[in-house]
Amino acid sequence: MSYTIEGQTGPWELVIGLEVHAQVTSQAKLFSGAATAFGAAPNSQVSFVDAGFPGMLPVINRECVAQAVRTGLGLNAQVNPWSRFDRKNYFYADLPQGYQISQFAHPIVGTGVVTVELSDGSVKEIGITRLHLEQDAGKSIHDQHPTKSYIDLNRSGVALMEIVSEPDMRSPEEAGAYLTKLRQILRYLGTCDGNMEEGSLRADVNVSVRKSGEAFRTRCEVKNVNSIRFVMQAVEAEARRQIEVWESGGTVEQETRLFDTVRGETRSMRSKEDAHDYRYFPDPDLPPLVIDPAWIEELRAGLPELPDARRARYVNEFGLSAYDASVLVAEKETAAFYEEVAAGRDPKVAANWVMGDFFAMLNRLGKGIEDSPVSARHLGALLDLIADRTLSGKMAKEVLEAMGETGKPPGTIVEERGLRQVTDTGAIEAAVDAILAANPDKVAQYREKPTLFGWFVGQVMKAMKGQGNPALVNEVLKAKLDA
Repeated sequence: MSYTIEGQTGPWELVIGLEVHAQVTSQAKLFSGAATAFGAAPNSQVSFVDAGFPGMLPVINRECVAQAVRTGLGLNAQVNPWSRFDRKNYFYADLPQGYQISQFAHPIVGTGVVTVELSDGSVKEIGITRLHLEQDAGKSIHDQHPTKSYIDLNRSGVALMEIVSEPDMRSPEEAGAYLTKLRQILRYLGTCDGNMEEGSLRADVNVSVRKSGEAFRTRCEVKNVNSIRFVMQAVEAEARRQIEVWESGGTVEQETRLFDTVRGETRSMRSKEDAHDYRYFPDPDLPPLVIDPAWIEELRAGLPELPDARRARYVNEFGLSAYDASVLVAEKETAAFYEEVAAGRDPKVAANWVMGDFFAMLNRLGKGIEDSPVSARHLGALLDLIADRTLSGKMAKEVLEAMGETGKPPGTIVEERGLRQVTDTGAIEAAVDAILAANPDKVAQYREKPTLFGWFVGQVMKAMKGQGNPALVNEVLKAKLDA
């Protein structure tokens, strides 16, 4: 069942495309050697090139080109050995040169595809139109002075990849799934950190609506949406606004809009410019970008295992369910942590501990996996103590909690707290005999009511301070009660 919004005149279909601006992970800007670190003091990372000083010539950053190629390869896209930089001319206070160096007619990456999985289990392919390199503008700050705007040029000249999708999405969920998957791929590749709250990944959301079977109607673009949840909300809000316009007899005008996250509505920003408004022409300071095909293949050979391939391996080699595999590969750091825990151990047991008690511990401590007090090596060592019967599952949970609080390895905690599990059959038999001798009435009742078995297990474990091996306790008890 396709997603529609019900209007006064019946159902409307949504048509959605995203233009995602991903900040390239690199130590320097696209055309200068200035640094790119987030959070630096305003205007402290600006070269003469970034500031638009006369006579300053741009020099292409090879690593930024490599990152764009890696991203194109990761998106199963066509990498173009010949591309060109153009000047996109417009005036704004945070654009010192009076133009942006971008790729308009000849991008570095052409068509590709992103495969997304939806909540109903269906799979959809979203086409990629192009990926091009361009430099970011500075940042205008309007809330520091009652009558003046401040300009921070730290971001000016930072390398961006603009990744343009085909208008293949038909619901807010599909838009959210696409952006989630794209962010995941970029983070796996290491080409963009995906930190939307820092602005290093943001989306322009193109939305139009139509009746079933119609050609595309006029679209509007919602600019600079900086979270996946807000992208989904912006799609819904803008679609409903357009439906109201069409149903009231009006016409949707092509324009750029902003999404008000507090009110949950879009509002007009400016009429949409067309390409000719920007007077694009080839940048005279930059020759065409020509890439050696052998270098492209070298970069391809160095790509990491991407999430879809890793998930398939977890299912096929480790025997995990598709759901568990998806959870573990969602973040590159989680997958790496899991693989270290699972190395040489039962992969299903490792998955259950990572996704269960370990994740619960992180939630309780309010920490991410990157600053976990329990390392993958130590969690693996804990699983070894369960496997060799030093610890029961229940005792291991107690040890994990102590590991989270102290950061100590499991072996140290076991020794300090005397938590070693009793696997000596003689000691277990002695405890069982004592409980049976002390409770003859319960033993007699057991003959009529076998469900009392659990009571005996509890009493023996209590007597052994929880340190008896549960499987052996059960085994010895059953043998003696049924004798």
